[in-house]
Amino acid sequence: MTTGLNDTLIGPLRRRLLTTFSGQSEGNLAWEEALEEGDDAGYFAPDSAVWAVHGGMTPIAAGIRALLTQALHPGVLAGVVEHSNYRADPLARLAGTIRWIFTVTYGDTAAARRACAWVRKRHVPVEGEFVTGHGTHEHYSANDSTLAEWVHLAFTDAFLRAYESLAGPVPGGADRYVGEWAVAGELMGVADPPRTASALVERMEAYDTAGQLAGGPRLADVVSFLRRPPLDPLLRPGYAVLFNAVVAGMPQRHLDLLGLVRPRLGPVPLPVTGAAKATLAVVGRALDPMSPSEAAARRRLARLGVLPGPSTAP
Repeated sequence: MTTGLNDTLIGPLRRRLLTTFSGQSEGNLAWEEALEEGDDAGYFAPDSAVWAVHGGMTPIAAGIRALLTQALHPGVLAGVVEHSNYRADPLARLAGTIRWIFTVTYGDTAAARRACAWVRKRHVPVEGEFVTGHGTHEHYSANDSTLAEWVHLAFTDAFLRAYESLAGPVPGGADRYVGEWAVAGELMGVADPPRTASALVERMEAYDTAGQLAGGPRLADVVSFLRRPPLDPLLRPGYAVLFNAVVAGMPQRHLDLLGLVRPRLGPVPLPVTGAAKATLAVVGRALDPMSPSEAAARRRLARLGVLPGPSTAP
């Protein structure tokens, strides 16, 4: 009876999750399988902090926080609003981001460089004007070093904080993760990305101090969309739980700009972290314990002799 009940609940959830993240309900994507190819171990080892932080289920919550944080920079926000169809096809943008992160994380060095070059090429026509936090008009280009750095900072902060709050301390420490993932920033054209958790915080605060972050109607519109994206009805309750957990953990200054408040029942904070952990546990049961990207990378590493291959014992 328990197995049948689990199949009744978990099966549909698995199909909807796979469709959301990859665009198909069964099987692996060609780019995931391609991570088995390559001639070196890549930029990050299996025992790296990057593999730990980017594995498991916490990247789902990290993605929400990264999008909210990126949108705080009006130049980044303008690029998204004016040069993407995130409203009409938000899952396509999500799938592209997932592909980039996992290729850089698990691919060999050539695949990681190609993935970053592909993103930077797509960014070439993304330019225009935006209104700064000081109310002045400035030109933006998605490959501008300042915007590229803010996107890198937002990603690093989001993945680090989501892991710390929903999984625990980073193996080897937060500094290790920030220092390792600085490689991704360099591949995306960021000059001297931060390499410690304290430097990450200082760099992010410097953007606000310089008046480069701002709220406003355009940001409020995007936040409204991110709060209730057009997900499958089965996924909406879990997403709401994760969104609340993300909001609960963000800096107060960022929440003020975003027009968000921490979840409370009157004066009492809601226990959203525990609910988020439970939600991710259910998601973890529905999906494979190891992502196809990591599995493909492990096969490549076994072929290269970096990891033990399958046992040949009878």
